[in-house]
Amino acid sequence: MKAIVKKEAGASLVEYALLVALVAVVAIGALTFLGNEVSERFSVVGSQIAGS
Repeated sequence: MKAIVKKEAGASLVEYALLVALVAVVAIGALTFLGNEVSERFSVVGSQIAGS
C-alpha cells in the first residue's frame, strides 16, 4: 500500500514539474513576442514622468 502512495506522490511531482515548465515556456514566448512593445511603452512612460 505504501508503494502505491509513493508512486502517486512521484506522479504528482512530475505533473507539477510539467506544469511549471509549461508556464515558463508560455511566459518566455509572451516576453519574446511582446518584449519590444512593452519596452517602448515603459520608455514613453519614463520620459513622461521625467518631463513632468
